[in-house]
Amino acid sequence: MELEEIKNVAVIGVGSMGSQIAELFARVGKYPVMIWDINDELIWKGLESIRSRLKRYSLEKGKISEAEFNEVVNKIKGATSIQEVMRNADFVVEAVVDDLNIKESVFERLDQSSLPHTILATNTSGINVTEIGNATKRPDKVIGMHFFNPVAVMRLVEVVGGSLTSYETINLTCSLARKLGKEPVVCKDFSFGFVANRGYRAMRDEALQMVWEHVTTPADIDKALKLGFNLPMGPLELGDFTGGWGLEVSSEGAKIRATGKGVHPLIKIMVRAGYSGGGGKKGIYAFWDEIMSKW
Repeated sequence: MELEEIKNVAVIGVGSMGSQIAELFARVGKYPVMIWDINDELIWKGLESIRSRLKRYSLEKGKISEAEFNEVVNKIKGATSIQEVMRNADFVVEAVVDDLNIKESVFERLDQSSLPHTILATNTSGINVTEIGNATKRPDKVIGMHFFNPVAVMRLVEVVGGSLTSYETINLTCSLARKLGKEPVVCKDFSFGFVANRGYRAMRDEALQMVWEHVTTPADIDKALKLGFNLPMGPLELGDFTGGWGLEVSSEGAKIRATGKGVHPLIKIMVRAGYSGGGGKKGIYAFWDEIMSKW
């Protein structure tokens, strides 16, 4: 399949990342997009977040007209039926929770409902693409397409080939990423965390360890790293902003399988206490101020 043959796109899972990905395909790629989630309420929330984001960051700032706003919104439709969503889909991006068992179940269903040529991409940030592809009868057409948050701003897309992913699928996905205004970086799935997260995690884990050792506060650790290395956000405040702490715990099984190592004990302690970050929830900054500084 050539890039020009992609006419319809589907996004599976419309939480924070899925809704942003659907918006990108409709706004920049100009594609009709079908979104899927497990119930109508989640689909409605996904559509509402797209409308709200478009209005706040594009329409009200004069980046798009009222007609363009309506055009993008009208390109995105939702359904709770996998069969309905997949009926005409040429390219699919899955963005459900980063749990291998859940993804395997989703990809098995997608495979059964897809057209023979359909490419099945996953937005996973670390789960092995080959394992996900093995849940299908088309592992050559299964690929990682990892967008970064916020999707509209971050230019990087990691294109992750599994052991059985074809070069044609990799090349097509790179071309699609460029059409969406992104810069693709190709890597293999045996690197846990792929490229960006693997490199960034090393710095973040050292920052966590310094908090664990009471070297200084999370705010001052972030301050030193931002000023010393010209980072827009420190690794600890980024974890609080994205809810990365909760994601680390939920995907620990995949990390152990790939590296033999679990997540840092501080992350587990925080998440168990409800300090997972993301979505207005408290994270490591609050955990230090309210709890850990008193130890």
